[in-house]
Amino acid sequence: MSSLHPHEANRHPHPPHEPQNHDCSVPDFLFDSRSLQLMAMYGAAAILTLPLAAEAIDHPVDQAILGIPIPVPDIRYFISGGLCAALSHGITTPIDVVKTRIQSEPEVFNEGLLSATQTIVAQNGVGALLGGLGPTVVGYGSEGAIKFGLYESLKPVFSQFLPADDVALAYLGASVIAGAAASLLLCPMEHTRIRLVTEPTFAKGLIDGLPRIVEEEGWEGVFSGFPAMLSKQVPYTMTKQVSFDVFAGMLYSAAASLNLAAASVKLQVEIGAAFLASILSCISSQPGDVILTDTYKLKTLEQSDFRQVVSSIYNEQGLGGYFVGLTARFLQVGTIITSQLVLYDIVKQLLGLPATGSH
Repeated sequence: MSSLHPHEANRHPHPPHEPQNHDCSVPDFLFDSRSLQLMAMYGAAAILTLPLAAEAIDHPVDQAILGIPIPVPDIRYFISGGLCAALSHGITTPIDVVKTRIQSEPEVFNEGLLSATQTIVAQNGVGALLGGLGPTVVGYGSEGAIKFGLYESLKPVFSQFLPADDVALAYLGASVIAGAAASLLLCPMEHTRIRLVTEPTFAKGLIDGLPRIVEEEGWEGVFSGFPAMLSKQVPYTMTKQVSFDVFAGMLYSAAASLNLAAASVKLQVEIGAAFLASILSCISSQPGDVILTDTYKLKTLEQSDFRQVVSSIYNEQGLGGYFVGLTARFLQVGTIITSQLVLYDIVKQLLGLPATGSH
């Protein structure tokens, strides 16, 4: 049941979809009205695509290996990715705020995560921990839809040009393109989020924050952080998406060798594979995350030059400077990726797609 070598036409049946009661409610204070509208839009789209569920292919790469014509990209992957990314990033906003402040002001917040949280609350109030929530939900919801959707859609395309035994290369190629496309989409939102967090009086939220950045810096300034965004998002996407596929396939294979039915270990595999993927993703994208924060906290295009930012971090803090805030980010990214990938697997199965690595 390896997810990397789906050669045979006679596939194992999908794990049965047992009725489950998933309580995914989130406290109302975590989302503003515009964020809720976005979530409602994704949900409506999900309902509209339920009729497509009857013809799910075991795995996108099967289309290339089995000679099946590649259809129009399956919208269910985009919907699943958008929902899981918006929710997982939204609920971890307070941790992201603290992490960003530690990275942007290491000389002030240098006594750990708890101390930094207490200082932020004392100086700016509890509401400061939800700074940048709007652009986080909107930006990462859209980014997740593009990242997951393109990744799944491009795997069969890359597989057409590679030998069957090189399916892993198809995964890597698809993840690079998906990460790059998502980076371009995310730039305006992440620029706004970081300014809101590092300068609490800059604006009230996304609606007035982004126009102010455009007015002050122009559209060139809005996208000035694209190289820095690539340095974070491409390694992040590669390790998250590909390792989740690989780890899930390995765990399902291990379960099969123990004569355990895939349906009986589905949740355990999802959580285990997601947690392992989160560790790799956090480490691989940490330097890019620091570079991105430093890029957007600076005010001029000259100061935000990618090479200058990288050199500045190294000259001031050495190699350790690229790992400032790692503890907070392990907590944040570990929570985001584990919950995100588990939610992604659950949502796409509800839409009629198979569990990752189960076939």
